[in-house]
Amino acid sequence: MEHKATPVTPEQLKKFRAAYEADPVRRAMTHAFSMTGMNSLAFDPEASRKMLFRFSTDIKTMPATNQKSSGRCWLFAATNLLREIVAKQLNIDSFELSQSYLAFWDKFERVNYFFDTVIETADRPADERTVAYIVSTGVGDGGQWDMFMNIVRKYGIVPKDVMPETQQSSSTANLNGVLNRFLRRGAAILRRLVASGAAEDEIDECKNEMLEKAYKFLASCYGSAPEKFDFEYVDKDKKYHILTDLTPGSFYEQFIGDRLEEYVSIINAPTADKPFGKLYTVEYLGNVSGAPGVLYLNLEMSEFKKAILAQLNDGEPVWFGCDCGKFGESTRKIWDDNSFDFGLMTGLDQDISKEDMLDYHVSKMNHAMVLTGVNIGKDGKPDRWKIENSWGSDGANGGYHTASDSWFDKFMYQAVVNKKYLAEYAEIFGTRPTLLNAWDPMGSLAD
Repeated sequence: MEHKATPVTPEQLKKFRAAYEADPVRRAMTHAFSMTGMNSLAFDPEASRKMLFRFSTDIKTMPATNQKSSGRCWLFAATNLLREIVAKQLNIDSFELSQSYLAFWDKFERVNYFFDTVIETADRPADERTVAYIVSTGVGDGGQWDMFMNIVRKYGIVPKDVMPETQQSSSTANLNGVLNRFLRRGAAILRRLVASGAAEDEIDECKNEMLEKAYKFLASCYGSAPEKFDFEYVDKDKKYHILTDLTPGSFYEQFIGDRLEEYVSIINAPTADKPFGKLYTVEYLGNVSGAPGVLYLNLEMSEFKKAILAQLNDGEPVWFGCDCGKFGESTRKIWDDNSFDFGLMTGLDQDISKEDMLDYHVSKMNHAMVLTGVNIGKDGKPDRWKIENSWGSDGANGGYHTASDSWFDKFMYQAVVNKKYLAEYAEIFGTRPTLLNAWDPMGSLAD
């Protein structure tokens, strides 16, 4: 469609100014905006009264953890699931797995993955969209469930006592800035080597030299990942125990085993390019070279909830990914779109479908947490959900949150459930997934 640009005219400006001056609500909001944040002004305390921290299904879990100033929510959410399994076997009531251990190996593997993708796409122009996306994204803290699985399959897990937090693991902005400057420098070097016709051995040697430097830098930031360790703990009966000569792999095998291999990611992405009931993967989204890529089953929201509810009702929490930046109230620890009226406050239309939010960059997954409960209302349907977060235990509900079902529908994008709750889709898991572009919103990382 050919469109002629139409500059704003002085006549229009005069009309708009007069309309503003004649609108007492907008003029009153000028005073309110000057001293008060928009979230506070838009908050509806009457609507929020429905957001009670009480649930008909409420799974008992351990105290909330704290990812601090890092984007490791996906690792915290995943280890929050696993620690419940380990703690039950050890008969302990307080326990954490080392998120720092997993973050170290994720970062290192992702450096290798980055260099591999740079080499693979080196025959394309630097401003080609995929190349630009790979280089501009670099290596950060965020991730997805399948990336977590890639790390634990290869490197196992360890208790937090074995590899505790450091200042750099807990506050990663400088770490990531320095690392990505190094990686982008490396990308330029590798692309020039490929363009010059260098032999594969020469390219690999250059890559491995940079990989070694990255390893040493990461070990300086996180500490050296343990190869062998002893684990001491005291159980609920105040009895001391020590497990000796463990490895990260043997610890994972002993306490987790293969039980996670039956879990899959389901998504709710109601966009035209992703028909429901199909499998999807994302190009160049991963962390371990040679490992399986991400895999999603896209489901309508009713089916999406059905699987999640089945798992919760069986007493098992659910890892999930959402957009946590929408309609949240930090004091009450709630997420509820009905508790805010930005349209009334601003005079700007705010209604937009989930499909359009995804297609037009309004919303995407940016945070991972754990569902540990749900409340079923008088109509037999969920009306609110209990969430275990990783932002510490301060404030209301010890760091646990409540989300309305309306918010769930709009801003919940991904969950991980056992295949047994998806029996009607069993045959689909053997089909070839549709490959989505690297920049597809379903490829966003939780951090």
